[in-house]
Amino acid sequence: MEAVVFKGERKLELVERPKPRPGLGEVLLEIKASGMCGTDLHEYRGPHQADACIPGHEPCGIVVELGEGVSDKEAVLGDRVMVHHYDGCRTCSHCREGWTQMCTSHSIVYGGGGADGAHAHYMKVPAHTLVGLPDDLSFKTGAAISCGTGTAYGALKRLALAGDETLVVFGQGPVGLSVTLLAKAMGARIIALDVMAERRDLALQFGADHVIDPSSENVNKVVKSLTRGLGAHKSMDCSSNPTARALSLKVLRKWGTACLVGVRGDMQIGVDTMILKQLSLVGSWTFSKSGQAECADFVSERNLDVDALFSHEFALQDAEEAYRLFDAQGMGKGVFLM
Repeated sequence: MEAVVFKGERKLELVERPKPRPGLGEVLLEIKASGMCGTDLHEYRGPHQADACIPGHEPCGIVVELGEGVSDKEAVLGDRVMVHHYDGCRTCSHCREGWTQMCTSHSIVYGGGGADGAHAHYMKVPAHTLVGLPDDLSFKTGAAISCGTGTAYGALKRLALAGDETLVVFGQGPVGLSVTLLAKAMGARIIALDVMAERRDLALQFGADHVIDPSSENVNKVVKSLTRGLGAHKSMDCSSNPTARALSLKVLRKWGTACLVGVRGDMQIGVDTMILKQLSLVGSWTFSKSGQAECADFVSERNLDVDALFSHEFALQDAEEAYRLFDAQGMGKGVFLM
């Protein structure tokens, strides 16, 4: 089968790999959609790799083969499924609760470290990682929920966002736009920030009530003017930008809560601000298996247009051009359709 492999130093190859065969407790998926995620760029831009795994940690497809020991309660041929793209020891408390990425023993990421992902025509995964895709959702939507959109949903649950609250969202890339879309469906008022005019326009289309250009506007002043001088109830940073992270605390009212989603980078915290305003700061790392299923149901029941996140569709043969555009920020969210 054809598969993409990152070679590092902004190079990749389309290679021939044997079609995987599922073993004990495993299934084989025919991949229908494999999303591109910003974290892919860490390996794409990283040092040279001689023998890397197949990337693609936003898998969505159809079950086409069952390994030994897979029960019909776990998977049936023809099932439309997403993948919770982690595995762990399966016995610690985190694994048993569906948070395998937080395994106390070891954890692997399918398509991101330790196991092959979905930038290929087929993918082998343990049956326990499967999450059903509602019939009315497209494979593209399933791919988005498998990481970026699911991450947004998980972070909103961590924030315990209420419908009468104002949320400031820093960054309107695929995750930030997902936050805007989902939070609006939850009833909140959304203030969306991004330095790119195109992304601010998208934020308005996705339901933002107000948009701010942080490169030319005083963010704190604008937020205060929109909240009777009190500040926002909640904020979320999806940018990983240190300035944005500091602002995500500054724009809050007393007793407010900020959530960090964007990984890597640093943050300077004004301790006096945290203490005197009695603020809470939480981190959120993707989602559990049950959280992924809950996100899919939420999107389905509210008929949310997650497909609109995707600006580009590619075949595997276009992978070199796809990641060149992605690396240069010449596109929004991309997806490989098989």
